[in-house]
Order: sequence, then structure tokens, then C-alpha cells
Amino acid sequence: MLKPSIKTVTTKKLLTFLILAAVMMTVVIAFNFRALSHNIVKNEATAVSEIIKAGLTAHMKAGIMDKRDYFLNEIKTAHDINRIAIIRGPAVNRQFGSGRLEKEMGPLAEKVFRTRTPEFIIDDFGATPTIRAIIPYIASMQGGLNCLGCHKVEEGTVLGAVDIELDVTKYRTMASWILMVLLVASLALILLIVMNTLRTVQVYIKDPLESLIERARVAYEKHKPVNPERFSTLEFENVAKEINLFNRDIIANQELLKQLNHSLVELNNEIEDTLRETVFTMGVIEEQRSKETKNHTRRVTEYSRLLASRLGLPERDVELIASAAPLHDIGKLGIPDEILLKPGKLSEKEFEAMQNHTAIGYSMLAHSERDILKAAAVIAHQHHEKWDGTGYPWGLQGEDIHIYGRIVGLVDVFDALLSRRHYKAAWPLDEVVAWIKKESGRHFDPALVDVLLENVDEFAAIGARYGSNGGEGENSAKAADAGAAGVSAPTGSFQK
Repeated sequence: MLKPSIKTVTTKKLLTFLILAAVMMTVVIAFNFRALSHNIVKNEATAVSEIIKAGLTAHMKAGIMDKRDYFLNEIKTAHDINRIAIIRGPAVNRQFGSGRLEKEMGPLAEKVFRTRTPEFIIDDFGATPTIRAIIPYIASMQGGLNCLGCHKVEEGTVLGAVDIELDVTKYRTMASWILMVLLVASLALILLIVMNTLRTVQVYIKDPLESLIERARVAYEKHKPVNPERFSTLEFENVAKEINLFNRDIIANQELLKQLNHSLVELNNEIEDTLRETVFTMGVIEEQRSKETKNHTRRVTEYSRLLASRLGLPERDVELIASAAPLHDIGKLGIPDEILLKPGKLSEKEFEAMQNHTAIGYSMLAHSERDILKAAAVIAHQHHEKWDGTGYPWGLQGEDIHIYGRIVGLVDVFDALLSRRHYKAAWPLDEVVAWIKKESGRHFDPALVDVLLENVDEFAAIGARYGSNGGEGENSAKAADAGAAGVSAPTGSFQK
């Protein structure tokens, strides 16, 4: 899952906060502005009412009340008034009688006369917003209008009321424009804040952080400290210093680990070399006990290495085969001397006992978890199996025989044929090549035979380098161990 960047997280959080703040601020401003607008239109209605009261009083004193309607119509036209009505109070009616042009007193007017306070009804949600105001006309000696000079009432008596309805569309339009300006200004402010925040995050967080990561990587690779002075904020400067301390400790530990790893590699190599030498020495011990031709173990080892390499096996397998090959006949240590060293031909029962050296060798090595000894167990067990299934101990056939066993089985016979034994002379190389070619597909894996014959000069060179000096003290056990193929040669026979 792709994680968001610092800039994205900051933008989302900031936008959410600013939008909520802007909405709350807009709501508060809208309510306050609505209250302010209401006060403005109330003051407008009160002011118009005062003009009407003053005009009517002047008409009354001048004795021109018949001109009252003209005056009221002029007032309506000049101040966007939808309706004007004059309500006479009970005290005026008692003194002058009911007027025919005055409006009847309703419940709201009765409340105004009773409380002597104005009443306002504002409708600002309709198609045409209006305000209805009922303003009381209270008798007073204060100001320029001395009501008590005309009316025989006590001061504070409500003489009447002015009931007017004003069209306040212009005020709502003005309020809408003001709110629109405030909204645009709020959005512009939010945009400026977001842009400034993003720039701050980019310049003081994101860029320094990416730079710090890159410089830390370079510092780690080149073993050079990060320069804290390149960062403009204290936090990143401190982080750079901490990275330098961390890198210093890491580098010191790496050097220590390198030294320890080098020591472990050397120790492991020494163990591997010791194991190979031990394995080879065990093979030589078996060779000496069996009185094999001198350097037979060395030649089988080098033949196995060469054949596995030319076959194209992985280097690891090549080394395992070469390291394990010396133990191919280790099981002969479990064969009694009277059989192993018998100078004459083995009986059928003795030959069966000799064949058991493969199982003995396997049981000696199979318990190990070391790769070399595991490979040696396979080789000891299978190097006498034959490609056509006539070998022992299991009569395995074809590729059921492990490649390790097939390789060592071929080079073991190759060396035995080239070497002089007390029961046979050394075969010439061309005779060996001819016999192995004939046994291809029967005794040996054809692919291995092809590789050996293609590189036979290299194999012959190994034989020459580690050549045998004769067969003193040799016995017939080797011939019996190899089988009873009855192969004749110009200088003797090899029962392989």
C-alpha cells in the first residue's frame, strides 16, 4: 500500500481544519451580520416613524390635517415604504373622537400601547424582504414637540402608534454582497495559508529530509560525515549530528564484523581443508591396507575432478566429488584380511563378502551431516552399480545411479586397467579406450564415456603425473571385487 507524503498529509489536515474553521467563522459572521442588518433596518423603520410623527404633529399644529395623506404618500415614495397606517390611542379618541382614517387597533398594537415599546416583525426569507414596525407615539414635554400643549393627558401616555412596512431588499442585497466578499476573502486566505504551508513543508521539511537521507547514504557508503551546517533548522542539524554518530558506530562495528567474518572464513576454510585431508588420508589408509597400487587414491580423486568438470557440473559438485572420491573403497576396512589380502581367487562366498564393502562404507558415512561425507556415502554405496543394472549392491540402472557413483565407478575402473597389478599387466591406453568404449551403455554411462574419451589425453597426463611403480604385494581381491567380466589383454587378464 502506497503511503502518503508529508506534504499530502499536511495538506489534508490543514485543509480540513481551515474548511471547518471557515465554515464556523462564516456561520458566526452570518448570524452576527444578520443581527446587525436587523438592527439597521429597525433603526431605519424607527427613523421613518419619527419623521412621520414629526410631520403629523406639524400638520396638526398648523391646522392642515387635510394634507396628511399627501404627506404620507411622499414619505412612502421617498423611503421604500410599502404601507403606512396611523393608530389613535384611547386618550386621543376620548378627547377628539374616533378618526375615520385611522386603523383599527390589533393584538400587536395593543401590546405596543400596553408596553409602550416598539414591535418589529422582519421577513427576510421571502421573495421581497420586509420589516413591519409599530412605533408608539408617547406624550412628552421633552424635545421640540410638546404634546401636552394639545392633548389633555399625563406625560408618558401613548397617544397613538405608527404602523409601517418597509421594503428592505436593498439591505438584503447589500448583506449578500458583503457575505460574498467575506466568503471570497476567506477562500483567498485559506488558499494563501495552504500555499504558504506547502511551501514551508517543501522548503523546511521535505527537501531537507530527502537531502538528509541522500547525504546519510553517501556518508555511509564513503565513510564521510554529513555536514550539519547545510541545514537551516535546528532539528535537522541535530538529526545530521545523530546520523554521524550512528554511522561512526556502524562503521566501527562493520570493521569488527569484517575482521570476525574474515577469521570465520579462514577457520571454515581450515576446517574444510582439514576434512579433505582427513578424508584423503583415510582413503590412503584403506589403499595401504588393501595394498592397492601406489597413488591409486590420488589418481581416482584427480580423474573424478576432471571428469565432473568436463561434464559441466557446478563447481560445488565438482569439489564434492573430488573431496569424497578417496573414500570410495573405505568399506574394505570392514572386510577380513583373509578375504581382502587373499593371494588366490576368491570363492563365491568370499566374493559375496567382498561385495559387502559398499554397504559397510555407506553405513560408516551415512550418519554425517557434512556434505563431503554425505557425498562419500553415496559414492561408497553406488560406485559398483552398472548402467545396465547388473552391478551391486542394488542392481540400480541408468540414471537411478547417482551421478557421483557413475563418475567414480568409471574412473576407478579406468585407473585399474591402466595400472599394473600382480594378477595383470598395465593395459596400453588404446586397449583401455577400446574396452571402455565397448562397455559404454552396459557397464558405464554413455555420456560419461564420451566425455572421458574426448579428453583422454588429459586423463593420461594425470596417470603419468601420479604413476604407479608396480604391483608388489598385490592380491587377487581387487580382481574379485571388480566382478568377473573375464576381459583378456595381451599381457594378462583383468577380471573387472
